[in-house]
Amino acid sequence: MTSISDLPRDEAIAIYESLFLIRQAELKIAELYPEQEMRCPTHLSVGQEAVAVGVCAALKISDHVYSTHRCHAHYLAKGGNLKAMVAELYGKSTGCAGGKGGSMHLIDTSVGMMGASAIVASSIPIAVGSALAFQLQGKDNVAVAFLGDAGVEPGAFAESLGFAALRRLPIIFACENNLYATQSHMAQRQPLDNIYQRGEPFGIPGTRVDGNDVVEIYEVTRDAVNRCRAGQGPSLIEARTYRWLEHVGPYPDYDMGYRSIDELHEWQKNDPLPSYRNLLTQSDLIGNKELTDLESQINDMIEDAVAFAKESPMPSADKLDQFLY
Repeated sequence: MTSISDLPRDEAIAIYESLFLIRQAELKIAELYPEQEMRCPTHLSVGQEAVAVGVCAALKISDHVYSTHRCHAHYLAKGGNLKAMVAELYGKSTGCAGGKGGSMHLIDTSVGMMGASAIVASSIPIAVGSALAFQLQGKDNVAVAFLGDAGVEPGAFAESLGFAALRRLPIIFACENNLYATQSHMAQRQPLDNIYQRGEPFGIPGTRVDGNDVVEIYEVTRDAVNRCRAGQGPSLIEARTYRWLEHVGPYPDYDMGYRSIDELHEWQKNDPLPSYRNLLTQSDLIGNKELTDLESQINDMIEDAVAFAKESPMPSADKLDQFLY
């Protein structure tokens, strides 16, 4: 198993930067969302950050990532522009999709964040197409399809597994299993708790990992990436994690009756941020003061991004039908 001491110092610190940026950016969004200036549904990943960061840390900029309605973490972990993301949530012309996509449709192709779709499982076949293009072009790039536990239920998932296996495509199916689809527990929707094994009928290897252990996620993804680059075909990763806030919106939802506050508290004991922060300081890769300074810089970046978004202009009327086909 990879330990944090096996990582180059810069990479180990960059992983924490990404974790902290995603957590703080989303907490800021949750704080500001009730002002109702962000006129789009917003699905937050608070508690789930390690999956996005661990996967994307194993990728190159030229590798492609495709996301879901809960896409902030994937966008930022892949290196997406923070100011453009926040501006997009505010519907501004400086947003990453020109203010027309909102929270569920983030994109930054300059870093390989190829887009997100709000329709469950709909981005999975597109990621397969990207992997096919890499193969046909003779490139050693990899595509990643992020999906939730509900994303394995539509037929598009099985069809994508089958075609990817048939063509031995360089793709990783990365399932963030937070146990709930909206307010329905996985046990109410799926007869077997075996998402990581769903690729076995197609000959696709699968691995279940602790979705709050960013180092384990990085290691498993790195191995899957190496398989892809060697022409050995797709892999499936199931990362077990937990969202702290409601399905959509900035608030807790433990008064709704479908899950308990005790369940949240159990998962918070394994919060990925302090766990990884402690690993960093205990390994002497960086001191506590340096980390505190880094955190302060990231918080300043987030405040700057919010100010930029609020000051940016709305899209002009003559752009209304741009990118409509």
